[in-house]
Amino acid sequence: MNEIPNRVTAAAGGEAGWLEIVRRQVGSLRFGAVQIVVHDSHVTQIEKTERVRLDKPPLDINKQKSKQ
Repeated sequence: MNEIPNRVTAAAGGEAGWLEIVRRQVGSLRFGAVQIVVHDSHVTQIEKTERVRLDKPPLDINKQKSKQ
């Protein structure tokens, strides 16, 4: 799996560098969000929040009736 470094210097790619990081972050998500943090018109941080969706177990109507 491609690891994304925690720190990237500005000289390590400039705009092309952060765009590629965002592309990889988005490409690695199934559910979630990628946020770009900007200070003084410069991208300073990229945050990824990943969510795991759990399927609901099927509702067993017979168990519901027996509890009543």
